[in-house]
Amino acid sequence: MTAAVETTGLTKRFGERTAIDNVDLRVPRGSAFGFLGPNGAGKTTMIRMLLGLTHASAGTMSVLGHPVPAERAQALSRVGAIVEEPRFHPHLSGRENLRIIAAARGPESYARIEPALERVGLIARADEKVKKYSLGMRQRLGVARCLLADPLLLILDEPTNGLDPGGIQEFREMIRAMVEQEGRTVFLSSHLLDEVEKICDHAAIVDHGKIITQGAIAELAEGATVHELIVGVNDSERGLAVLEGCDAARGAQRSDEGLRVVLTDGSESSPAERAAAVNAALVGAGLAVSRLEPVRQSLEQRFLEVTSRLSGSSAEEQSSIDQEEVRA
Repeated sequence: MTAAVETTGLTKRFGERTAIDNVDLRVPRGSAFGFLGPNGAGKTTMIRMLLGLTHASAGTMSVLGHPVPAERAQALSRVGAIVEEPRFHPHLSGRENLRIIAAARGPESYARIEPALERVGLIARADEKVKKYSLGMRQRLGVARCLLADPLLLILDEPTNGLDPGGIQEFREMIRAMVEQEGRTVFLSSHLLDEVEKICDHAAIVDHGKIITQGAIAELAEGATVHELIVGVNDSERGLAVLEGCDAARGAQRSDEGLRVVLTDGSESSPAERAAAVNAALVGAGLAVSRLEPVRQSLEQRFLEVTSRLSGSSAEEQSSIDQEEVRA
């Protein structure tokens, strides 16, 4: 089966600046896919290209098996999207806004208005004017608007902005139901690592317009460098004393699981070799080691490991790119 989204060598330049740099991306169908990166990394520019809102400078892309922009209309007929903050007619109610969208899409869309409002938790507020809605409510109305197309693919740009913790939990459950029960694909752009880890099956980490790594969430997290170990020994007091003199250990303390050992950073030896050195030091001191296990890494740790921080000058440059894109 073709991927829901696939790009090869995709590049977007604004003058001499490169916002998206030679991106090869593959989004599996029937999955929640996180497009993860710091603000200014190029996430919104990528979404605009996929939707045909701005042209690529180089490379190819397809959405639901259709090349974009050549077959943009066919591709987007089963795509729902929110780019940045969703916009509505503020003097109309949420339900009236959806009726306007349904009129443009066709008669079958009218029947989806009430289920969509129910799905996003706005049925009780649907007749209030949108100008009275909070940002979180407008985000949810934006998702409802997407559902009018009965989309195979939803593309959501920072969709949890403005949601309180309860709203984020509801959103998470809604996305998982769309994927697991309805077989939809959700492409979710975000800088919130914890939410991507909880919602998504796969992710790509992007920084400065480049894909740093991509794959299944579990694989990305497991790919992080091992920095800490849980060590079980028969005498924790002696174990702590031994590790104070071990060059491979930067620090150690007791925990409920055993000794929690922080490995030193080093380019001359691998994490596995430093873990082996910890084990050798303990065994050499006559201690019985019953457990030597790396602490499970989170996606956040992996993200911080593989991406660079945007400097002030880089942020200013990205802001300039965004302004040029708006003018384009």
